[in-house]
Amino acid sequence: MKNKITTFLTFDHQAEEAALLYTSLFANSKITSRMPGPGGKVMSVTFELEGREFIALNGGPTFTFSEGTSLFVSCETQAEVDAYWTKLTDGGSEGRCGWLKDKFGVSWQIIPTLLGQLFADPDRARSGRAINAMMGMKKLDIAALARAADGE
Repeated sequence: MKNKITTFLTFDHQAEEAALLYTSLFANSKITSRMPGPGGKVMSVTFELEGREFIALNGGPTFTFSEGTSLFVSCETQAEVDAYWTKLTDGGSEGRCGWLKDKFGVSWQIIPTLLGQLFADPDRARSGRAINAMMGMKKLDIAALARAADGE
């Protein structure tokens, strides 16, 4: 069944390059179609990341990305956090609190699932310590967040 709502990303001229990078990073991901444009170059690419459909368009330099929209990646392990962080910041930039921009300017949040659990902890002091620890991090460190929450 086709998605009713699809994320549409407009790049300057790197739609295919971005789709190739993104589909190489996530399991269960693939490029599903390419639409040719003027001069035989790819104009748009439809792809799936973990079963979610995206469309990338080469729209020219008028369109840019902002932090107002980001792609949120839930990570079970530190190895996942590290791998996505390393690959997506290559040519991009690190932000605070698990945020980064890739080399195309797309904002991502690379977030361990433990963080949501810590934030929802009924012990507000424990939750607060985790939040304070996160505020001092760029790439999130699961063990350090857990230690902070526990008051260590």
